[in-house]
Amino acid sequence: MIHEKLKDFPNTFLWGAASAAYQVEGAWNEDGKGLSNWDKFVRIPGKTFKGTNGDVAVDHYHRYKEDVALMKEMGLKAYRFSVSWPRVLPNGRGEVNEKGIAFYDNLINELIHNGIEPVLTIYHWDLPQALQDEYGGWESRQIVEDFANYCTILFKEFGNRVKYWVTLNEQNVFTSHGYQLASHPPGVKDEKLFYQANHHANLANARAIQEFRKYVPDGKIGPSFAYSPAYPFSSKPEDILAAENAEEFLSHWWMDVYAWGEYPRAAWHYLEEKGLAPELRKGDLELLKSAKPDFMGVNYYRTTTYEKNALDGATMDAHFNTTGKKGTAQDRGIPGLFKTVKNPNLEATNWDWEIDPTGLRIGLRRITDRYRMPVLITENGLGEYDHVEENDVVNDPYRIDYIRSHIKAIQEAISDGVDVLGYCVWSFTDLLSWLNGFQKRYGFVFVNQDEEGGKDLRRIKKQSFYWYKDVIASNGKQLE
Repeated sequence: MIHEKLKDFPNTFLWGAASAAYQVEGAWNEDGKGLSNWDKFVRIPGKTFKGTNGDVAVDHYHRYKEDVALMKEMGLKAYRFSVSWPRVLPNGRGEVNEKGIAFYDNLINELIHNGIEPVLTIYHWDLPQALQDEYGGWESRQIVEDFANYCTILFKEFGNRVKYWVTLNEQNVFTSHGYQLASHPPGVKDEKLFYQANHHANLANARAIQEFRKYVPDGKIGPSFAYSPAYPFSSKPEDILAAENAEEFLSHWWMDVYAWGEYPRAAWHYLEEKGLAPELRKGDLELLKSAKPDFMGVNYYRTTTYEKNALDGATMDAHFNTTGKKGTAQDRGIPGLFKTVKNPNLEATNWDWEIDPTGLRIGLRRITDRYRMPVLITENGLGEYDHVEENDVVNDPYRIDYIRSHIKAIQEAISDGVDVLGYCVWSFTDLLSWLNGFQKRYGFVFVNQDEEGGKDLRRIKKQSFYWYKDVIASNGKQLE
């Protein structure tokens, strides 16, 4: 639909930015923090670009006051950050590390003091390695109660001040990359185990929401899902069916469970026939149904286009572009279900991610129509090469264009009737990109850090910093 006039952004709209603990904090072995799965995984040769790790990252642990001061200068309304589980519970359970609690307590207070709404992500991929070693982490049902206990500690400590919470960040990514593709910890390729570990994560998400209702009754909580809406490559019915398959297996498989506590029927039937469906125990579905979130968190970067895939067709074993060499990503798929294909109507980044602001509008509408709940956009941004010019100038008009076009799409979705709570751009400062090192930059603030390390970590405001500051001050009216 084309609107004659777009609705204004609500006055309560959360104009924000985001980060994750492992990607910004550093201080990987300081003040009692335990070892995380990523602290171990990045030390395996060949897993990350040039062997980069988060030992220092951008040193937010020691520089959080400087970073929050920059957020205040920008006029940021919300800051989404994650808590490192092993920083709070070095062994995943048991004794609490009070210095870890103190860090997040100080960060939250600093944000509130500067008029910034804290949005706390409970789990952004850094699992305590102790739990992986003890029982396989997400592979065991034991993690459900351990995660609930960890969440309860956070709810009790911070629930009086933090009112927006994200349970699991991109569950679809950390389970699939950890157990299907072996590109994230624990680096396993086991389809059956993938679906079982994912089921345990669903149960953990539900238990977290149950506990949240007890301790933060006036707050809002939801998962953060990495949503890439599916397009058919052509109007051929077989391509449309392939896109429907992709939407069900790659999106509904998670969001249906979050919203309704049910797995999609066609996908479940397929997995049962293949012997891949997760084991359900008595009470599992009741637990999932009992814990409806307050919003659907969405991390949106791209759409994906699909075509029919033969029974002997493309598999998931294909090359990911983690080098920034455009055109090196390969198509992938599941035989008999779907296969990805390049969309000739879209431009792509140097990492082969299609740029599609209209896809965000489409995704927001699909979620609204299917699940009837508000949406919090927890991530959206552009990873690109940035360069510091003379006099500490960083011109990034490509990032401004990207974010501007996506903000317009959000306003169009709001005009369509979508309830969007806020927009957290990824990311506030540059940070360590999990597999891509420091070359793939997302931030409004340039950080003098690279793969070799040893830099002064100086913060430099980019052109996009000043532009987003005007966007926030105008509540989305000043986009040009």
